Order: sequence, then C-alpha cells, then structure tokens
Amino acid sequence: MAKKSLISIQDFTKEEILHILDVAEEFEHNKSQTFLSDKVVACIFFEPSTRTRLSFETAANRLGARVIGFSDAANTSIRKGESLKDTIKMVSNYVDLIVMRHPLEGSARYASEVASVPVINAGDGANQHPTQTLLDLYTIKQTQGRLDHININMVGDLKYGRTVHSLLQAMSHFSPEFEFTAPDELKLPQEYRDFMDSKGIPYKETADLREYLDSTDILYMTRIQQERFTDPVEYEKVKNVYSLNASMLSGVRPNMKILHPLPRLQEIAVDVDDTPHAWYFKQAENGMYVRMAIISYLLGKR
Repeated sequence: MAKKSLISIQDFTKEEILHILDVAEEFEHNKSQTFLSDKVVACIFFEPSTRTRLSFETAANRLGARVIGFSDAANTSIRKGESLKDTIKMVSNYVDLIVMRHPLEGSARYASEVASVPVINAGDGANQHPTQTLLDLYTIKQTQGRLDHININMVGDLKYGRTVHSLLQAMSHFSPEFEFTAPDELKLPQEYRDFMDSKGIPYKETADLREYLDSTDILYMTRIQQERFTDPVEYEKVKNVYSLNASMLSGVRPNMKILHPLPRLQEIAVDVDDTPHAWYFKQAENGMYVRMAIISYLLGKR
C-alpha cells in the first residue's frame, strides 16, 4: 500500500471506516499481537495529552512495535527554534509511522506532506481528531448494535470541539439525526451546518440540556476548553454552563449511552458514573483497540 496518512476523518472512505471497526473488534478479543516487532512508531505531542498519548503508545506496544517520541516540546530542539518541517523530516528518518498532536490547525496536514512515513493526526487545534472519531464510532456501534439512523445529541463546546467536528462528518455516512446543545458563544460553526445541509442531515439546535434528552440515543458531552479561549472573561461566562446529573436521566431511553472524549470537569456529575447510561470510561478503553487497528492498517499489515 502506498503511504497513506490519517489527518481528517474524510481521508477514510466508508469502507475503510468499517474495516477499521472490524479489525478493532478482533483486537478487543485478542489484545496482544506482535506482528509489528520490526517497526518503530514516534509519538510526538506538542500539546498536553493523557488518554490519546497513552493509548497510542499502548496500542503500538501491544502490536510489538517500539515507541519513541516526546510529550513536551519544551525539551526538544523546537525550543531552539527548529521548524516543524525540519522536526518532521528528522523524525521520519528514524521511524515507520508518526503520531502527532499540535495546537495549530492544519499542522498535521502539513506534517503529512513533508514526512516520508504515514502520519496520524492525534489532534490539531480545534480542527480534527480522527482517531477519537473512529473510537467514538466503535463505541456507538458497540452500544447500539448499529451505526445507521442514530440520534446523537452533542453538548457543550461545539465551536472549538474538534471531536464534535470530526464525528458529525464521519456519521454523515450513516443517516444520523443530530441535536446540538450549546450556548450562543459556543454554537456549531456555520461551515459544519453547511456540510450537514449539503448531505441532507436533519438537525436541531438548543441551549437547553433537558430539551432533547428523552429522544437521544447517544448523548455526547464535551468540556468547555479553557485553552481555546483568548479572553478569560469569555471563558468564565460559559465554563459551567452544563452539568448532567443522575436525576436528569429518569426519562431517557433505555439504550441511551453517555459518551465523553475526556477529561471531564463539571459537565458530568460523578453520580452519573454508576448509572447504566455511563459509557465514557469504556469508550476510552476502546481507543486502544481502534488505534491498534489504525496503526496496523496504515503500515499495510491489516
């Protein structure tokens, strides 16, 4: 297979998405397969991460690959002024695949253009987070038994939330219906409304968390991302705008599951954790299986 990167969820066809989900399910049943023992994977994170970085590193290790990289750009030659281009070209010399997180939108696409090996976008600013999207799809299918005709209510930071942007694009293959719950300051950007209009995808918008809870299959909660705000006053206005607690779940559908890309702050109370609707910790676990499938696929092994 020619060098292929995963920068946007739109880099994968519907068939490739379904293939990744099938392979991920195989890995969930057999977690350790060491057929990448001759490969080296670089995890280079220019922005803080816990779940994404650790799940990628665990995924590569379970496949037998060796892992190098950094989780703090301050300890690299970037601090001396090295350009992103030079960093990527240098790392490409040493590894078979690069996993990169960077705060600037478009940085991952640029990296894929200068790298000599496949690049996986582990998040570029408020733009895309395609591997999170694939694990979200895996979790939706796992909890609902299907991907088609799912009602998804996305809540919180819809303006800067890269996981939201990627997921709605991926779900466009599967005839979804959306509700978008956000304050005016964090509403979904117009370009994504235009995308859904072009695909004929129905959606509703509200600022009231309770309004559509009883018609939701997947409640996709997100945190308000302080790091995306340039004005601290604007963040203070919306930081605790939504808080889901167990008492609010009395009238929801039995199949309704709550997802969250994590970390959470105040948007999901801890009493929700013990309800049958909470699925965000299992969702995080699923990230390992899905990332094992993505690494294997991009290296031409599955």
